[in-house]
Amino acid sequence: MNTESSEYQPRLEFALSCAGKASELILKHYQDSGLNIELKQDESPVTVADRGAEELIRSEIVKAYPEDGILGEEFDDKESQNGYQWIIDPIDGTKSFIHGVPLFGTLIGIEKDGEMVVGVCRFPGLNEVYYAAVGSGSWWKTGDDEPKLCQVSSVNDLSKALFCVTTVTGWEVQGHGELFETLKEKTGLTRGWGDCYGHMLVASGRAELIVEPVISPWDVAALVPILQEAGGHYVAWDGTVDVYQKKGLSVNDALLKPLMDLISD
Repeated sequence: MNTESSEYQPRLEFALSCAGKASELILKHYQDSGLNIELKQDESPVTVADRGAEELIRSEIVKAYPEDGILGEEFDDKESQNGYQWIIDPIDGTKSFIHGVPLFGTLIGIEKDGEMVVGVCRFPGLNEVYYAAVGSGSWWKTGDDEPKLCQVSSVNDLSKALFCVTTVTGWEVQGHGELFETLKEKTGLTRGWGDCYGHMLVASGRAELIVEPVISPWDVAALVPILQEAGGHYVAWDGTVDVYQKKGLSVNDALLKPLMDLISD
């Protein structure tokens, strides 16, 4: 593995292993015409793959790190006894998953005393994984290829930037339709490559920004170290690195200030 030794290394390697096992489970249900889809209280979809993958990851964590806390999308919280907390989204992009589109990912973030220190984002349908630990660089691996460093782009002009979105209707529902239109107007290209895939496009230098008008901690916790170690940023709309706020964005370093200025205005 192309990472430096650190106190977070064992948990990073374990998180990668968990994401790999979850991928095997998820792929058994991927593009299954008989997949049963349920709606949660917030009307978002959930499947046996979501629940099964989170149960698997939780079980692995409890066995290996029994004192660590766990926060996940599908099940109750487990309180931390040592300052470590795992934040899990078994399938980020469930709507892509149920439509047979491979732009969904398994997200595993690790928080230590309030700081996100490890992030893993694995795309089962693409056989790609992005990962980082604080101080060890950000990495991108496809299939059996050697990992390569993730690096955000150097584009410093919004008019030349690629802007990714997860939802269009969500901007209107959240009362930010005018900001969405402004971002479309000010950037060079807008594409609906959303959920965690859009954030990894930013981390790997293939897009410049993705802005989310509504988000949950498990959607973004894993992204923070990956973006930071790649030279970019994941921040809430007020500019702080806070995964518990309901609005967030990923952006390269050069466009952080002009993007935040747009949002502030």
